[in-house]
Amino acid sequence: MTSPRFITFEGIDGSGKSTQSRRLAQHLQDQGIQVVLTREPGGSPGAEEIRQLVLTGDPDRWSAETEILLFTAARRDHLEKMIEPSLAAGKTVISDRFADSTRVYQGATRGDLRAKVDALHALMIGREPDLTFIIDMDPATALQRGLARKSGEDRFEDFGLPFQETLRHGFLALAHADPSRCIVIDGNRTPDQIAREIAAFA
Repeated sequence: MTSPRFITFEGIDGSGKSTQSRRLAQHLQDQGIQVVLTREPGGSPGAEEIRQLVLTGDPDRWSAETEILLFTAARRDHLEKMIEPSLAAGKTVISDRFADSTRVYQGATRGDLRAKVDALHALMIGREPDLTFIIDMDPATALQRGLARKSGEDRFEDFGLPFQETLRHGFLALAHADPSRCIVIDGNRTPDQIAREIAAFA
């Protein structure tokens, strides 16, 4: 029997994380594995309310420091209400984003705040995924795709291309720093090609 795992997907906006997290969930379910598919910010009722606060509105609505607190509050609720109970019940959890996004978005791109992000994570979250797929792709293509969705949750896309390029370098640096957990996937291919590679690792 396969032990339950906590698997996350990371990458810049529009890189295909949501599509690939759904496809991996279906792949594992087809093998008879119980899977819970979730997302951040969100994944629990309280965290979904915070999601609306941080992903909508003017790009300068919140300072980076305030964002760190909001995302951590959402993550704590998600951990308590969804992630830990599901793992305890023997289910594999697949999340579209987790703490790595805060490390990159707020910790590395909006000021030198990584130490604060890490300290708050250690204090309030204290858990890392078992496996993280970082989907890497051209920032200009990803940004165009993300804005084309017109989801209404475009606050970070509205920071523009230089911000997305900085994010990409941040995620690649994370993968380099933690190769035992993070696998970089080339996102500049068809969804089927990407899904096959991810399934082989998972």
